[in-house]
Amino acid sequence: MSRFPLLSAALSRRRLLQFASAAATAAGAGLPAFAALKEPPGTTKVLKVGVTTGPHEQTFEVAKRVAERDYGLKIQIVPFTDYSRPNAALDAGDLDANSFQHRPFLAAQVRSRGYRIVGFGRTWIGPIAIYSRKFKSFKDLPEGASIAIPNDPSNESRVLLLLQKAGAIKLKSGIDPIAGINATPRDITENPRKFRFVEIEAAQLPRTLDDTDASAVNADYANKAGLNPARDGILVEDKEGPYACLIAVREQDKEQPWVQQLVKAYQTDEVRDFIVKTFAGGVLPAF
Repeated sequence: MSRFPLLSAALSRRRLLQFASAAATAAGAGLPAFAALKEPPGTTKVLKVGVTTGPHEQTFEVAKRVAERDYGLKIQIVPFTDYSRPNAALDAGDLDANSFQHRPFLAAQVRSRGYRIVGFGRTWIGPIAIYSRKFKSFKDLPEGASIAIPNDPSNESRVLLLLQKAGAIKLKSGIDPIAGINATPRDITENPRKFRFVEIEAAQLPRTLDDTDASAVNADYANKAGLNPARDGILVEDKEGPYACLIAVREQDKEQPWVQQLVKAYQTDEVRDFIVKTFAGGVLPAF
């Protein structure tokens, strides 16, 4: 016990008042005072989040701002230009999370490569579409037309299912992208217009438009090429289905508080409004 209780009490009150004053000043200046946070930060380390360049990167810049302001998280965005590296980097521990893929793509990667990665929280859905510089509508494609499609299993299947829904082809029964039963051109049982399918790495598909009759392009790569499915697509996927993108983390981190904080920061009106206003239907909020 202190020999000077009154002095100790006075000092304690002074420290409390100083802390309260400092916190109020920080909050007024827009600084991340702890008392202004919605909840304590889930981690103090810098979280490295991998994204593909384009809409994913642009949107995550807004989510980063919300996460830092409202949850005290520290985030470094790491951009990638293809679909193959973000999961490899996450599984290796070089990233803490990534935001670029839909559930069927993640499921296919986990099955084929043994990644211990799980998905959380829907972000946005980018309708995949078929584009053409030679024909103004899908019905104008001639018999034997060449169509470039993604060569990764989940997105290749996605395009073939789109074509089946449009009545252009018929696939064998049992295709289920969530279960990993993806379609390939070998699964086409009817192809009355004798379309020829050219399998190309997804990032390269916009460059094939001058060399093919049509090309199926994912939304983020379409955006980079100045294409908008709502405006330019001759056949466009609707927003129903399993292809909403996710935030993914390693299995060992799935219970970490920062995971849910990251999802909450993304699934806000601030991020939703940015998507709607910026991409004009090119990508759509999925939350």
